[in-house]
Amino acid sequence: MTYTNTSTSVLAKTTFIKGQSQIILGIDPGTNVLGYSFITLNGKKIELLEMDILKLSNKDDLSYKMKIIFDFVTAQVKRYKPDILAIEAPFFGKNVQSMLKLGRVQGLCIAAALATDIPFVEFSPRKIKQSITGNGASSKEQVASMLGRMINIDYKPKYLDATDALAVAVCYAFQKDLVIDKMDVKTSRKKTSSWTSFITNNPKRVKE
Repeated sequence: MTYTNTSTSVLAKTTFIKGQSQIILGIDPGTNVLGYSFITLNGKKIELLEMDILKLSNKDDLSYKMKIIFDFVTAQVKRYKPDILAIEAPFFGKNVQSMLKLGRVQGLCIAAALATDIPFVEFSPRKIKQSITGNGASSKEQVASMLGRMINIDYKPKYLDATDALAVAVCYAFQKDLVIDKMDVKTSRKKTSSWTSFITNNPKRVKE
C-alpha cells in the first residue's frame, strides 16, 4: 500500500482567545484522493493552518483504504484538536457503486471525529460552491480561485481536492451562526421531550 501526503501547508500566527477562536477541519472525502484543511476562525477573520491531500493507490481494495483513511483522519484530529468537522455531504450520481464507496469514506471521517467528541456538520456540494462564489454550479477551478483571493493563498495546490476541502471549512465559517442556532434548537427540543417523557412516566415524583 502506498499513499502520499503532499505536505503543502501554511502556518498561521494566531492569538487564540477563549470563546472567540475556533479551529475547523474541512474534508472533501474520496476513495483515491481525500482533501483536508484546517483553518482558524477568530471573529470574522479566517486564517489557513494547513491544506493538503491524502493520496491512495487505486490498486488497493476498499477495506484497506478505509483503514488508512480512518487512521489518517484520527491522527490529524489529534494533531490540531479542531472544534468541529465540516464535511461535504453525499450527493446523488449516476454510478451507484461510486456513491456507496464515497458514503463509506464520509462515514469513516465522521466516526473519526466523533470518537474524540468532535461534532460535525454536512454541506451539499452546491451549498459549498454557493457560499464561496455565489454560484452553486461553479467549477472547482472557480472555487479555488475565489478562495485564493479570500484568504490570500499565494500558491496553487497540485490537487483541487485540497481547495475543495478548504471550501467546506470556509463554508462552515460563513454559516457558523446559523448552524449553531439549529444545533441549539435541536438540543432544546431534545431536553423538552426528555422532561415531558419523565413527567409522563413518573407522575408521583413531580411536586405541584
